[in-house]
Amino acid sequence: MTQNHIRSRLVRVCIAFASLALISGLPPARADWPDFRGPRGDGHVSAPGDNKLIGLPLAWSETNNIRWKTEIHDHGVASPVVMNGQVWLTTATKAGNDYFAIGVDQDSGKILFDEKIFHTDNPESLGNGASMNTYATPSPVIEPGRVYVHYGSAGTACLDTKTGKVIWKRNDLPCRHYRGASASPVLFENLLILTFDGADLQYTAALDKLTGATVWKTNRSVVWNDEGVPGQMARDGDLRKSHGTPLIANVSGKPQLISVGAKAAYGYDPRTGSELWRVEYNDWSSAPRPLYENGLAFIVTGLRTKEMWAVKADGRGNITDTHVAWKLSTHIGKYASPLLVDGLIYTPADESFVTCLEAATGQVVWTERIGGKYAASPIYADGRLYFFSQDGTTTVLKPGRTFEALATNKLDAGFMASPAADDKAFYLRTKTHLYRVESENTVAK
Repeated sequence: MTQNHIRSRLVRVCIAFASLALISGLPPARADWPDFRGPRGDGHVSAPGDNKLIGLPLAWSETNNIRWKTEIHDHGVASPVVMNGQVWLTTATKAGNDYFAIGVDQDSGKILFDEKIFHTDNPESLGNGASMNTYATPSPVIEPGRVYVHYGSAGTACLDTKTGKVIWKRNDLPCRHYRGASASPVLFENLLILTFDGADLQYTAALDKLTGATVWKTNRSVVWNDEGVPGQMARDGDLRKSHGTPLIANVSGKPQLISVGAKAAYGYDPRTGSELWRVEYNDWSSAPRPLYENGLAFIVTGLRTKEMWAVKADGRGNITDTHVAWKLSTHIGKYASPLLVDGLIYTPADESFVTCLEAATGQVVWTERIGGKYAASPIYADGRLYFFSQDGTTTVLKPGRTFEALATNKLDAGFMASPAADDKAFYLRTKTHLYRVESENTVAK
C-alpha cells in the first residue's frame, strides 16, 4: 500500500469518527478552542454535563493574573483559536491592502508565525462600517496540523501549523460586503463552509478542506422584492447583507447547518448544500450566531428589529407560519451571540443590559443593566457567565433565575473579538494586544 493510500484511508477514518460523534450527539472532549465560540460553537468551555472545575480565573487586571501580553500589529477583531500549544488569529492593515495570519506560542506568548497571506491594491471600502468592522473580522478555525483563515471575498487560505506555510488559497469567491466581511468559516467533516451575504450576492459555499476546491454552492432562496424605480436595489443593496456565522447542529440524528441571512434564516444539509427549510422576516445585517437545543434553533433576525426567534428545526420548505415557537424583541443584542445554560438564554444587549429568558417559552426571567456595549460573545465556564464589553470591562455573573454579579475586571483596551479558553486560561484579544489571563496559583513556578 502506498503512502498516499495510507493517508487517504486515515483521512476517511477520521471523517467517519467525526461524523459518528456528530450524529450520535456525543460531545467532543474538553480540549482546545478550535472555533470562535469554542468546541461546539455555543460559547461553552465544557461539554454538557461536565461540571468539573477547570480553574479559570474570576478576577484579573493589567497587573494581576496576566501570564503574558503580546502586541498584535495593524487592525483586526477576529477571535483567537487555540490548539496544540498555539493561538492563531488574523489581522490586516487599516486600509485593507495586506492580510496576515499570526500564530502565537500558547505558553510564552511569542509570535511564531506572522504570514502575509493576501494583498490587494484596491480593497473594498468599509465605509461607515469602519467603527465596528475591520478587514480581519472573520475568525480562523483550526484542526490538528491546519488552520483556516478567511477574509471574505479578499480570500481564504489553509496554513500548515508546523511551518506557517500556505497549503492552498482562494481569492475568487466574489461578494460586495458593503462595510466589511464578518462571517467566520465552519469546519464540518471534509468541508470548510463559508458564508457570503453581501449587497450584490448572497450564498453559502463549501470547499474541500484538503484542496480548497468548491464542493457545493447554494444561493439564498428568499425573494427580495426590494427593487425601487427603475429597478435599483433599496439602499444600494444594504438590506440584503448579513454577518452571522452558521452553526452545525444535530437535528433528529442528522447534521444541519443553521444559517441566518438577510430577510430569512435557513436550515441546510451541510453535506450537499440543499436547503431544508427557511423562515422569513423583514430584517437584515444579523451578526449573532444561532443556538440550538431540544429541537429549537434560536436566531436573531437582524439590525433593525433585533428580534430573537425560536424555530422548530425539523420542518421542510417555508416554515414561517408553522414552526416559529416564540418571538422576543426586548433588549436583544445586535452584535454579540447569545448564551444558553441550563434552559436559560442570556443575551447581552448593546445598550448595557443583559436579558435572561426561558429557552422553551421565550419568557423573560430578568433584565439587568451591567454597563458597557457588547460586540464580543460571552462564554460559560466553571459555573460562571463572562461578558466582555467594548471598553475592556469583563463582567462575571452567576447563572440562574436571580441576577447576581460576581466580579468586574478591566483591561486597557476594549473587546471586539470574542474570548477563547483553554488550559485554565483565557485568551483575550483587545483592540491592541492578545493576553493570556490565568490565576497565578495555577501557573507552575
